[in-house]
Amino acid sequence: MKGSKAHQSIQKRGLHIGLLPELAASVNRSTPITLDHDLDVMPEAGRSLTVGKLADIVDDLAARLWAAGVRYDEHIVIHKKANADVWMLACAASRIGAVPVMLSPGLNAQTIAALLERLDQPNLLTDEYKLDVLAEVSPAELAKRVIIVAGERPGTISLGSLAGAPRVKAVERPIDDAAVITHTSGTTGIPKLVVHTPRTQGIRLKPQWRLLSLMRKKETVAIAIPFVHSRNVAAMALALLKEMPVLLMNESAPDAVAELFLQNRPGLIEALPNSLMAWEGLAEDPRKPFASVKYFSSTFDAIHPGTMSRLLKSSERRGALFFQIYGQSEVGFAVGRAYFRNSAHKANGRCVGWQMPVGSAKVRVVSRNGKRATEHNPGRIEVAWPGIAKTYFAEQERYDSNRDGEWWGTGDVGYFTKLGCLHMLDREVDMISGVRSSLEVEDFVLNKMPELSELVVVKGPNSEAVPVLCTRDDRPLDQDRWRAAVSGFPQLAAPIQIPEAELPRTATLKVQRLALADQLKDQLKDRL
Repeated sequence: MKGSKAHQSIQKRGLHIGLLPELAASVNRSTPITLDHDLDVMPEAGRSLTVGKLADIVDDLAARLWAAGVRYDEHIVIHKKANADVWMLACAASRIGAVPVMLSPGLNAQTIAALLERLDQPNLLTDEYKLDVLAEVSPAELAKRVIIVAGERPGTISLGSLAGAPRVKAVERPIDDAAVITHTSGTTGIPKLVVHTPRTQGIRLKPQWRLLSLMRKKETVAIAIPFVHSRNVAAMALALLKEMPVLLMNESAPDAVAELFLQNRPGLIEALPNSLMAWEGLAEDPRKPFASVKYFSSTFDAIHPGTMSRLLKSSERRGALFFQIYGQSEVGFAVGRAYFRNSAHKANGRCVGWQMPVGSAKVRVVSRNGKRATEHNPGRIEVAWPGIAKTYFAEQERYDSNRDGEWWGTGDVGYFTKLGCLHMLDREVDMISGVRSSLEVEDFVLNKMPELSELVVVKGPNSEAVPVLCTRDDRPLDQDRWRAAVSGFPQLAAPIQIPEAELPRTATLKVQRLALADQLKDQLKDRL
């Protein structure tokens, strides 16, 4: 089967991740998949796989999960150390008709316990490390059964002991039933569980399939996205069906990332904005680890123009492009745009893109006060299309409160320019009186001060705008350079410098602004 026919099949029948490896193998079994780490569940598989080998691994793991007692329509929470086997285990669970619930390894024990309770006795698939972390919340009481990927623990079932289990027939769930559950960042409390169906997952591939068609050659795609994230489902499906070699990354340290890129020479890098910010220093590496990259792609969050410019200039490919995609877990791809090497540095960081052609998401901006939405009076950004997630598990009222007919409220505010470009200014909950856009301030100052590795403007105890910053290698802040950079923003309070490791982040590495403000509240009150 050709990749285009496989894609057409997905558009008709939906994306079933349990069937995806087998479908990709029918397109090309020999497409290589390279890992930068060993699989916890099957370390003997090594780090150099093919799509055919991936399909066999998923089929094998599906047999082991069945032998462990997991059955059709049951929820199976996957919560373990970050590893590519998280995605493979989700595929395996889906293959036998179970519903994988992907929970970030960054969530604490109390949050996991709350989500297990919400799911009402799901299966729990974890590892020995996380089992120790969860000991304080007694996971065996919150789960129907506890399964570990390897090793032996009392009261658990080890997948390692089930090697050689008889293979079982694959199951295809109804197109509008739950297929995969992921979670929101939880910046305002316990995360919401986002329910994706085969239909919503399949539809989300459509606009991105068009973008990948720009790649004339089958080049290596480096994917550096959390394995539990909904974006990882789409990224893997697109790369495999396009027969593109995949470098599936768990490593994030810049030095290690540089070695990976030098060894594998990717033509496309798909990563989170904060990962790319952490790696932009590699643009100065004399070994030129980004030299082979023609396409950079960053999803869900806006990225600073300076970062895009430095990365594009470090590529030696003619016509290098940076694709920025704006969306969220509930809606997928909403708008997007491309940036070029010679103009990225002049970009307005708040411009997140244009709507895609017919068949993609529709976007509107709704006034918050009855007046037309503009840059000085931003409105609420809403999205409509069949790719919107089906519900929040066990929180239907909360889900419904975010919908207005076919339209979904993203929680962001912004406006459309006369040319139709969507500008996203802030999360509505993060808006600060007197500041048009915290994100705009951050873009401007980060561009002026490359020695800063992160800058976040949060709301202080008296609703003042407080800049919280981190410097590269935690060097002392040059106060004169700071004052010069922020001279156009007199509404900013004095800055607070903290080590970057102390920034509270979500599973996708976004800074949790409300949590950061709460974390610093005592220090901020002492200033009053």
